[in-house]
Amino acid sequence: MGILFSKLWSLFGNEEHKIVILGLDNAGKTTILYQFLMNEVVQTSPTIGSNVEEVTYKNIHFIMWDLGGQQSLRQSWSTYFTNTEFVILVVDSTDSERLSLVKGELEKLVAQEELSHAAFLIYANKQDVKGSLSPATISKELNLTSLRTQRWQIQPCCALTGEGLYQGLEWIVSLIKK
Repeated sequence: MGILFSKLWSLFGNEEHKIVILGLDNAGKTTILYQFLMNEVVQTSPTIGSNVEEVTYKNIHFIMWDLGGQQSLRQSWSTYFTNTEFVILVVDSTDSERLSLVKGELEKLVAQEELSHAAFLIYANKQDVKGSLSPATISKELNLTSLRTQRWQIQPCCALTGEGLYQGLEWIVSLIKK
């Protein structure tokens, strides 16, 4: 039934694309999801499992899966990867101590067969906080230039104000329209 609905929906010119939003706990994933959905900050608590919402931007429908980032939940991330076209990896720019952990998770993601054709948008979140790491520093620490088969983009942002979020979404839209 879902496939039939999806096929009928596509006949009317509406596109639907799957995005998974990943990152360590407290990176700002859920805040970003609800900024896209409601354009406002929503009081959140740590995600246990997942949140899923449909977000429409420029007549493109995105199914966004926000997955909990606690260590015990990361092992289940791969169960959500089927048909994923885009990965949004949210990095807490103020958490330099766990950047090597983010790098390890990114390496696992890139190695996933189901994500081999997915594009990666890395949000360097919390840029509004004094002393936060720059996107260039995060890019270097994550060794993003070593990603040879995946398309990727790093985007500075602030989930609380929404600054930078739509620039990242514009990059995704540009890939869809190619």
